[in-house]
Amino acid sequence: MLYLIGIGLGNEKSLSLEAIEILKKCKKIYLENYTSKFQGSINNLEKLIGKKINPANRGFIENEFDVSDVKKDDIALLIIGDVFSATTHINLFNDCKSKNVKVDVINNVSVMTAVGITGLSLYNFGKIASIPFENEKIDSPIKILNDNLKINAHTLFLLDLDPEKRRFLSIKEAIEYLEKKRVKDKIIGCARLGNDDFVIKYGEMVKIKSIDFGEGPYCLIIPAKKLHFIEEEVLEKWKI
Repeated sequence: MLYLIGIGLGNEKSLSLEAIEILKKCKKIYLENYTSKFQGSINNLEKLIGKKINPANRGFIENEFDVSDVKKDDIALLIIGDVFSATTHINLFNDCKSKNVKVDVINNVSVMTAVGITGLSLYNFGKIASIPFENEKIDSPIKILNDNLKINAHTLFLLDLDPEKRRFLSIKEAIEYLEKKRVKDKIIGCARLGNDDFVIKYGEMVKIKSIDFGEGPYCLIIPAKKLHFIEEEVLEKWKI
C-alpha cells in the first residue's frame, strides 16, 4: 500500500492521529522537499513516529520512485500542505490506479484554504497564478489576474521557491514584477500561513513592498474590486 499523507502547513504536530498511526506501521517513509518548506524538525518528526524519514527530491519522485515497489510493503510519502496541491502527486495517484497498486490518501490543510484567514471568502477566489523566479518575459500571471478581475474574483499568487537551495521569491520581488506589468491594485502579502508566526499585511503595493516578512514561503493576494461587507471588515484588521 502507498500512503500519500498531507502534513499540513505547520510542523510535525500538524499530522493527524490517523496519519501517525499509519506511519508507525510503514516500512519506509519519504518526505518530499520540493513543493514547499517543512516548518518542523525532521528529528522531532522521527521521534514522533519512531521511524527514519527519507528526504525525497523532485527527481527521485518523478523519475526513480516506482509505485510497483509498494505492492509488497506499506510505504508512505509525506507531502507538505495537502496531497493534491502539486501535479506530481496527482500523477503518483494516477500511476497507482493504472498499475492496480493500492493507494490511500490522508488529506490536510493547504495554502489554498489557509488564505481564508485574510477574511476573503474562498468561494470568491478565481484561478490561481504562480510567479516564477525568471519572470521577465512571463505574462500568464497578469492574464489570470485580469480574467479574475473581470468576474470580480480574488487572485492568489503563489511565489516560486526552491527549498533545497533555501531560495524563495520574496514578496518584494513579486510586487516589483507586478509593478513592471503596470498592476497598481491594493495587495495582501502573506508569509508562513498555517504557522504560529504567520504574517499578513494589506495595503498599497509600495507599503507592502517595504515590509520585512521574515522567512518564506510567501504568497500574494489581489482582492476583487467589490467585496462583501464581512470581507471588508476582516481585511481592515490586516491593513497597514
